[in-house]
Amino acid sequence: MSERAAPYYCPYCGDEDLEPHEGDGEKGSGYAWACASCARVFRVKFVGLRAAAIAEAGRATPTLEENA
Repeated sequence: MSERAAPYYCPYCGDEDLEPHEGDGEKGSGYAWACASCARVFRVKFVGLRAAAIAEAGRATPTLEENA
């Protein structure tokens, strides 16, 4: 996922008329997006993966030894 992956809709009103907001670009905090419908400016940031979800996926995946 790139750092500037575009959201598809506004999380407040659901409208799809979004454009990048070139205001206060804080390093590492994600880019801001402006909604033309509700006039809100928001950021979307990927935080990470839950450790429990990774552990569950590891247990659910059969190994080569189990398939033999």
